[in-house]
Amino acid sequence: MEEVLVSEEETAPAALSTFEDELDLDILENIPVVLSAEVGRSSLKIKDLLRLSEGSVVEFDRLAGEAIDVCVNNTIIAKGEVVVVNERYGIRLTQVLEAADRIRKI
Repeated sequence: MEEVLVSEEETAPAALSTFEDELDLDILENIPVVLSAEVGRSSLKIKDLLRLSEGSVVEFDRLAGEAIDVCVNNTIIAKGEVVVVNERYGIRLTQVLEAADRIRKI
């Protein structure tokens, strides 16, 4: 039996590459997504988790003032900094993926 090597490009469905080339964002504009911001992460042992109470402080892996991740459906699409707007938290975006990259990622 003869082995034939085929590139991924040759095996991708033609319709998919055509769709990506001619993607009409009008179709996607009204689809709701969840935007979230991640300040940091911390790993805890269960015993430490069970000891948490009101007033406990949990240290995160990021430094104060470091950019936070801005996510859509749990996928990072930007970086930003925390601001206060009318007594609510907000995010000032400092880096944003190109629109096409954002759509591909989500």
